[in-house]
Amino acid sequence: MSSSVPRKRVRKSPDARRAEIVEAAALVALTEGLECVTLRRIADELTVRPGLISHYFPSVEDLVAEAFGSAASAELDRLVPEDPGGQAPTERLARFLARTAGEAYDSVSRLWINARHLSRYRPVLRDRVAEQEVAWRGRLEGLVREGVERGEFRTPDPYVTTIRILVVLDGLGAHANTDTAGRPPAVTRMAVATAEEGLGLPHGALDPPAAPGPGGEPPAPATTG
Repeated sequence: MSSSVPRKRVRKSPDARRAEIVEAAALVALTEGLECVTLRRIADELTVRPGLISHYFPSVEDLVAEAFGSAASAELDRLVPEDPGGQAPTERLARFLARTAGEAYDSVSRLWINARHLSRYRPVLRDRVAEQEVAWRGRLEGLVREGVERGEFRTPDPYVTTIRILVVLDGLGAHANTDTAGRPPAVTRMAVATAEEGLGLPHGALDPPAAPGPGGEPPAPATTG
């Protein structure tokens, strides 16, 4: 006769439980949209009762705003880490621009489109969108200013140059819901070209590094026309 030993339930701390809820909500927001973030949906994701979710987030509007803020902050930390890790500003900016192309960034672009649309009707979300815009602008402007201080970049107004780069990225990201397979390379590269022009850099200075050749040897130097 077989017997089963019931699994011991582990009670999580309030901070850990709240973080778990926000993480689940951020994932739903990224993959399905902020409209799908409901107390019941997140409860189903975590296999808990909806009452547990409402204990931490009595208003679903707070959870929606927190989900967006968490996802946007995580992406900012991935694209422009606060700790440069010894990389020069030019390398960090090139990496940032390279990572703003592709399906992974398109998911974040869709989230921003979604959040900005819904924020017209949801004041809590509107405040969080504004907060994230300030954070993204500040982090990138800090990188630009560091490059100017080190003599890598040349711009009379780092703030304006930062805004120009972000406006182009927003414009390109607005098409995240459409097929951009036929987009000309010059359009795909528009944010890079805007950054190079605004920072006094030669064409190609902010292109992503080429992959290593066979055997791991460095690629041949790129040439510009």
